[in-house]
Amino acid sequence: MHRDIYDRLLVWKQKADRKPLIIDGARQVGKTWIIKEFGSREYKNIAYVNCDKIAEMKTIFFDYDVKRLLRVFSSLTSETINPEETLIVLDEIQEAPQGITALKYFYEDAPEYHVIAAGSMLGVSLHTGTGYPVGKVDEIKMYPMTFQEFLVASGNETIVRQMCEHRWEELSALSVKFTDLLRQYYYVGGMPEVVKNYVRSQDLNEVRQIQKRILAEYEKDFSKHVPTVDLPKVTMVWNSIPSQLAKENKKFIYGAVKKGARAKDFENALQWLISAGLIHKVVRVNSVKRPLKFYEDISAFKVFLSDLGLLGAMSDVTAKEVITGENYFSEYKGAFTEQFIAQELIALDLKLYYYSKEASPLEIDFLVQKNELYPIEVKAEENLKSKSLRAVYESNNTLKPCRFSMSGYREQEWMTNVPLYLAQEWVLAAE
Repeated sequence: MHRDIYDRLLVWKQKADRKPLIIDGARQVGKTWIIKEFGSREYKNIAYVNCDKIAEMKTIFFDYDVKRLLRVFSSLTSETINPEETLIVLDEIQEAPQGITALKYFYEDAPEYHVIAAGSMLGVSLHTGTGYPVGKVDEIKMYPMTFQEFLVASGNETIVRQMCEHRWEELSALSVKFTDLLRQYYYVGGMPEVVKNYVRSQDLNEVRQIQKRILAEYEKDFSKHVPTVDLPKVTMVWNSIPSQLAKENKKFIYGAVKKGARAKDFENALQWLISAGLIHKVVRVNSVKRPLKFYEDISAFKVFLSDLGLLGAMSDVTAKEVITGENYFSEYKGAFTEQFIAQELIALDLKLYYYSKEASPLEIDFLVQKNELYPIEVKAEENLKSKSLRAVYESNNTLKPCRFSMSGYREQEWMTNVPLYLAQEWVLAAE
């Protein structure tokens, strides 16, 4: 299956100042597959080492002698390792944390060797006290498949090419087709194994079985990696997310995790899930001004899952509701639609914020800062009102307001309406 990250890997390989690369992301987003695919296409051979399955990897990093390490990798994989020609892959490197430190020495002492390290829970394991090679590695975060990647996987490459031509108004003629495909994506989501099986069999029951298995495996990871004292808290935070997103304003409330709970009780649990790549935190700002970072209010935030297909599985939403439900996009207070937009924009490596005012109905669902500042409103239907968006624009007409909805593309004097299915490509093309 096509993954957009492949082009970024090509750029990395061709860089004159290339460093060892770390690919970080949640479990089962396709890291191992894309690395092997990239290696088989772009290199003469691959020296693939799984640090979780090869016991010796726990003890080989007693020093950082690169020549010795190369000999070890070669003996473990039975591959001849040559500069420029061999891709060295250290998968599940979180199981040998000192291996992360070793990447520094590949950069300093042997930059001619191409090294990729991947880990499902790097963000968690990097807190173990081992030295992280700051400035000595390149990093790419990997996410579940986006809507466009889903379209390609399901044989809709022609539609994707049309999207990439940015003739937005012309695409309105395809709105029925897009809406059907978007419904499928809402149910299937972007976990590669789920997408692959859906494309092959079109079996929605199988889709849900795989999603449930992935969720069960995540919870097994909790037991394996989370400190015992924090395990119940991580599980409670994780299980609270569907109900958090179903609220009108979607602000994360600790009291919804456990009655009477406060931030200090669950901060570590929340951070663990963020570090593991399983959830995303979108912080509130108290002013719609550049730079947004200056106006962060870290006490208020929303939380989204990494994948909306998994959100549907956690919520036990049925295939009938998603695929044929007349009002599905507006059900559950738009929780799935806001989740969709969040993960589409996060996959572009954009930092998202939202805006609201205490004791006021004024709220902007997302804010994106590029060359311009884009206040974004997300609507799950075609019955559109944008009072909050209009209000922030009237207070600062240099803003570039945007509304993502099920309505067609149109540019108004003060705001642009973009169909949900074009959201990522439109933001990517925006200045």
